[in-house]
Amino acid sequence: MTTTDDRSLKESDDHSLEEFGYRQELHRSLGRYASFAAGFSFISVLTTVFQFFAFGYAFGGPVFFWAWPAVLIGQLLVAACFAELAGRYPISGAIYQWSSRLSNPSFGWFAGWIMVIGQIVVVAAAALALQMVLPALWSGFQLIGTDAAPTSADGAANAAVLGVVLLVLTTLVNIMDNRVLSVINRVGVTAEIIGAVLIIVLLLTHSKRSPGITFHTGTAAEGGLLGALLVGSFTAAYVMIGFDSAGEMSEETHQPRRTAPRTILTALGAAGLLGGLVVLGGLLAAPSLTDGRLGVDGLSYVLTSSLGDGVGRVLLADVVVAIAVATLAIQTAASRMLFSMARDGQLPFAGRLARVNPRTGMPGAPAVVVGVLAGALLLLNFASPDAFLAIGTTCIVMLYLAYAMVTGPLLVRRLRGEFGVEGTDETGAPLFSLGRWGVPVNAVALLYGLVMSVNLAWPRGAVYDPSGGHWYFRWFTVLFLTVTVTVGAVWRLTGAESRSPVAVPEAVA
Repeated sequence: MTTTDDRSLKESDDHSLEEFGYRQELHRSLGRYASFAAGFSFISVLTTVFQFFAFGYAFGGPVFFWAWPAVLIGQLLVAACFAELAGRYPISGAIYQWSSRLSNPSFGWFAGWIMVIGQIVVVAAAALALQMVLPALWSGFQLIGTDAAPTSADGAANAAVLGVVLLVLTTLVNIMDNRVLSVINRVGVTAEIIGAVLIIVLLLTHSKRSPGITFHTGTAAEGGLLGALLVGSFTAAYVMIGFDSAGEMSEETHQPRRTAPRTILTALGAAGLLGGLVVLGGLLAAPSLTDGRLGVDGLSYVLTSSLGDGVGRVLLADVVVAIAVATLAIQTAASRMLFSMARDGQLPFAGRLARVNPRTGMPGAPAVVVGVLAGALLLLNFASPDAFLAIGTTCIVMLYLAYAMVTGPLLVRRLRGEFGVEGTDETGAPLFSLGRWGVPVNAVALLYGLVMSVNLAWPRGAVYDPSGGHWYFRWFTVLFLTVTVTVGAVWRLTGAESRSPVAVPEAVA
């Protein structure tokens, strides 16, 4: 039965959206845990750590572990800035909406455009992660050839096939009722957290060496300590993105001004802690650090060889669930970004993309578009195994740049004294605020994001084109970003009429 308090809170949520010039079309059904699940499932510790552990170790050796806390601290600073904005602007299409209001509609549009293209690439990258787990779980999942390594031609092609199958399933779920989506997310995140804790405990209890090994570069780090950390940071950078998804789901969340800021920070904090311990456990429990398998097969090899086939396979099955839920969550976030931009008339076929099914409360067309485009990207894997890393790195850079296009204008507003007016959330409590720490936190967050973007996009031949002969993979991130910005600029110059996001005062008490 709906109580008077429940009705008043719902009316407050709906009125909050009206202040920004929008009608409540998406269904509000997400509570605090579901909001947390949206951010945590995008990050998806088990998906991303299992996907990129081998790469980090191959190029950095054991010392690549220390890139993890460095990236976590940098991303927590970014998340703190986003938490402030989530309370003030609880709207779908968070990056686009925030950047537009902090800078101007054109700059905000490019932030949203880069973000949504990046999210589509992340969907493809997440779907490819199945190749790191399913063939290790059962050889029958290797449908093409016999070599399951994602760096092989067989493994790359098989990864594309498995990824397309997963995208078909996630697209179907993303056009169903959002309550079904919420249940799947919550169940999947709960299973992932339980699985991550079990993996950590089991790996640490099967340790074969001391944590001091993490201070060794090993034979893999040919570029020295700094080079090992810079390339090794790719693993942590790929894991700790997407915490803004709690903001993306604001229009479907109860009391978003109060809930979203907290869940942005808790999702990143929990994922950062669990992921770091999984990486450490894998290094300590690996049967060997020198036989070459850790840099190729990664954590799947550690689980099955250290814990036995039975336990190892059960845990790998949990990782499969995590990958599926992560792909679903990322596709949902990208769909909400497309919906938000289309609602403002800022995209081709905006009328269709902005349509919400009144029965399900879901924008179905954006989910289909994201699924189809991500599936098309997977076809690159048939061209070369190097596409796996190119796709993964490109999506990280795109999101890092989009984040900087929020933290940059936010810092300018702070320095001008135009940001920081306090407001209250739905319960009357003060909104989350960094207070006097706002400028230093914001400045370091912006600097960190820009430095990491350059580090990730730097065209290292040994990283992006190890076999040689594929210059386009070496420059893939730069080329992809250039094409993205060029296509966006052409659309901005020749596109249909649009309306800018409604300007609102900073104080939204």
